[in-house]
Amino acid sequence: MTLWTVVPALNEEASIGGTLAALAAQSDTDFTLVVVDNASTDATAETVRRFAATAPFPVHLVHEPRPGAGSAADTGFRYAIGHGAVLLTRTDADCLPARDWIAAARAEFARGTEMACGRSVPRPDESPSFAERVLLPAVVRTTALYGRFRAAHRDPRYLAPYVLCHGHNIALTAELYLRCGGAPRIPLAGPPEDVVLLNRAREHSARIVRAERMVVGASLRRLRAWGARRTLLWCWDRRYRPADERQAHVR
Repeated sequence: MTLWTVVPALNEEASIGGTLAALAAQSDTDFTLVVVDNASTDATAETVRRFAATAPFPVHLVHEPRPGAGSAADTGFRYAIGHGAVLLTRTDADCLPARDWIAAARAEFARGTEMACGRSVPRPDESPSFAERVLLPAVVRTTALYGRFRAAHRDPRYLAPYVLCHGHNIALTAELYLRCGGAPRIPLAGPPEDVVLLNRAREHSARIVRAERMVVGASLRRLRAWGARRTLLWCWDRRYRPADERQAHVR
């Protein structure tokens, strides 16, 4: 079945090369890549074009002028579906998917999974400290337990349990994406778009799982710019927001 990977990107000239290289190094390269340039003002688009010339899979570059990861992801997903995608994966332009990331996502689909939420680890090339490598992920997992038992996430309309979800590491079927309404086209400082998508999907499918074998290395730059407290509050329903919304786009 046709699998596409979506990568939203806003001013990621410095980082997207690593992401593209990690995708090119996948053990399973039988997929199509669509990068969504979210109104970048740097050389992000040109970097993607250069990569496309020698990539081991087809590469599409599309543009979304409305800022926000949700808007960019939705544009990418719908573009992929419009061009024949049956299976969808997403990561971000500052992330490094593990070499078997695509293979692990495909294995989840083969088991009948309609949406898989993978595991996030710190990027090893950013030299994470012990606290960044071990303690912070443990805190994130603990807070995710709160999400599972939170009253708002236990409404009878949900067909699947709440699971820890990272927007930079998800896989879902095109059919479920369309059925649930897709990613919300909201500003980055709005509600977490990955949680909104997860909860929309939970209203339409019982086949949603936490996929520990789908691993993506995520950048520590937000954590290092804001500190642990503000970063955790940001991830927790945006309980921290920078005074200048443009600062939400950490670079």
